[in-house]
Amino acid sequence: MRILVVCGAGASSTFVAQRVRSAAERSGIACDAHAGSEHTLAANDGDLDIVLVGPHLAARMDDIRTGAATRGARAVLLPDDIFTDLDGTRTLALVEQALNGEDNHV
Repeated sequence: MRILVVCGAGASSTFVAQRVRSAAERSGIACDAHAGSEHTLAANDGDLDIVLVGPHLAARMDDIRTGAATRGARAVLLPDDIFTDLDGTRTLALVEQALNGEDNHV
């Protein structure tokens, strides 16, 4: 599973990417999660499964979804309290739900 975590400057997304990568590793799931900004998505070569979007970028979701879709990925808005997911298990569950087509709030 290939994940890009997007935030404004790529700083807070680094924590989310590290945590979801660790949670996936503990669960035995192959995962390449990295952090970046919207510009990282625009420069991506299309090798993504999902784009996790920081809650502070909610107003940009339409554009981000379009950018992700052109790269074959689904964009998911993370909940406001995602940074409290210290071990990444909740974030990983959200990723799995989204990739399975489950309609959760993200």
